[in-house]
Amino acid sequence: MAVSGFPPKFRLIYRRRIQAELFLNLEQGTFMKTLPGKKNSSHGAVRGADFDRRSSQAEGRFGRIFRNLPAAEWPEEALRQLAGNGHDEGGMASDPELAEGTNLPFAPSEEGQASRLHDDEENSGIDSGYTYLGQFIDHDLTFDPASSLQKRNDVDALVDFRTPRFDLDCLYGRGPDDQPYMYDGRGRKFQLGRELLEGPNGAVIAHDLPRHRWVDPDGTVHNRALIGDKRNDENVIVSQLHSIFLQFHNRLADDNKHYSFSEIQRQVRWHYQYVVLYDFLYKVARRDIIESVLPHLASGRSIFEDKPRLLFYKPKNEAFMPVEFSVAAYRFGHSMVRPIYRLNTKLSGGNHPDDTRPNERERGIDGRQFIFAGLKQRGLNGFDEFPKEWGIDWNLFFDLSGDKDSRIGKDRTQPAYKIDTSLVNPLAFLAEFSKIDMSTPASPLTDIAQLQPKPLDKKEIPNLALRNLLRGMAMGLPSGQDVARAMGLEPLADDLLKVGKATNADEYDKLNALNTIDPSFSGKAPLWYYVLAEAQHDWRQNGGEEDTPVQLGPVGSRIVVETFVGLMLNDGHSLLRQAPAWHPAIGKGKAFDMPDFVNHALGN
Repeated sequence: MAVSGFPPKFRLIYRRRIQAELFLNLEQGTFMKTLPGKKNSSHGAVRGADFDRRSSQAEGRFGRIFRNLPAAEWPEEALRQLAGNGHDEGGMASDPELAEGTNLPFAPSEEGQASRLHDDEENSGIDSGYTYLGQFIDHDLTFDPASSLQKRNDVDALVDFRTPRFDLDCLYGRGPDDQPYMYDGRGRKFQLGRELLEGPNGAVIAHDLPRHRWVDPDGTVHNRALIGDKRNDENVIVSQLHSIFLQFHNRLADDNKHYSFSEIQRQVRWHYQYVVLYDFLYKVARRDIIESVLPHLASGRSIFEDKPRLLFYKPKNEAFMPVEFSVAAYRFGHSMVRPIYRLNTKLSGGNHPDDTRPNERERGIDGRQFIFAGLKQRGLNGFDEFPKEWGIDWNLFFDLSGDKDSRIGKDRTQPAYKIDTSLVNPLAFLAEFSKIDMSTPASPLTDIAQLQPKPLDKKEIPNLALRNLLRGMAMGLPSGQDVARAMGLEPLADDLLKVGKATNADEYDKLNALNTIDPSFSGKAPLWYYVLAEAQHDWRQNGGEEDTPVQLGPVGSRIVVETFVGLMLNDGHSLLRQAPAWHPAIGKGKAFDMPDFVNHALGN
């Protein structure tokens, strides 16, 4: 029976039951698939799965900006070809980077370089720390445990288990009264985890997340983080960034002893929102679009004299999370992930913190860790403790000292990768959906296959590009070209939609066009892919050189900027609503940015 046939009270009860069942399915790592000729079992089915995927309402917890545009569909095999598999050329999932003539992993060496940019995939405009700030922001805004990758999803039936506000509920959870184990005895400050060192025998430079440890009957040891959103323990970098936010709160609590918990919380939120609006957004989106949405930023007048102009994101009653943002445009950050990172300059080892093998040094991977890996000691895989020597020197991720351009070699601030239609090889083998080798001792890597974990089972989809493409189709997103036209823009021609890495202008021009992968993509590109291809095309139009910054294009910028600003304007507790002229009194004042935030948290 359709839920719409029930009275409102029973409709809500039914919806909550289905969401709870789906939440359990997702937690157990299972996904339901509609098979030809078979019906979904009631356990795990989404209300409205047999309905058209257009939202019947203008808003909900999840909703649509372009709700009248038709859903775009492609054969599943075409999406698989576009995603690639991390082994063959031609798809979005890149091949592994190998030392010449070998099957061994390779990374461009940092030694002896005269430039801050050492890799032609690096983005001169964005430091690598912003990749993980973007991930943190995503976890603050959205959590959708009820949708399935491979079946139709009715947006009206989905609930965002995060509030669609920049309110740091991923940090604070349900507060000290309901989750006291996250806080100290007075409930005013956060608990911190164990101390982390700068390499073997190094100084204490960071803190892990607080963790709960237990051992299964089979001897398996678990160390789960006690935080407001488990996803902020997905990898070692985002977990330590979450710890920075814990420390920032604690620093404000120490510096303002007369403040109540709620007053400290409000100050943390405002500093965070200030960074989101005036630092992060300007890094990733086009300035002209930011200042067309918030014209007072360009004019210097008040926000009441030059009022915000939202052309497309217009909630009628309360804010909603647009699926065009959460399922497509905001996933641009996946292309910014580097395959390998240096956490601190004192690490010299590869498989083990104090053990460097000659062949690792020659291949440029000594002292650096892969973002995900099949070997526990080589990847920054999350949801567990990691070596205490892996404390992050944040100057390697953000320009904390203001001398980024003069720092080279191991001391450099590592840039993010370019926003383009390519994801690094480790993202084709997501650790969460794969088997990790827990037993391999600290020994030299003999084959790239050691770094690539195997899927847990045939139902799992460890390839991030494929997950994004399937989810976009499951949510009934329109094509990128249709969204561009709805914005009054001329869509990019098929021959300008490229698939592959944005390294330099010559290599870009040689990339295959999207419709050569499958004719079903002609004039109809997946929205997530289109946002990446548009950024890549704009970079090429601006010269396509190594030092040419890469930002989102007009479609991607418009969706991201309007969603960010719209959510803040619809939140009566946000900075834009309560104190639009406010600016921090710490760091660089009106120029306050994420490096200031980190420095203050660390007591610098």
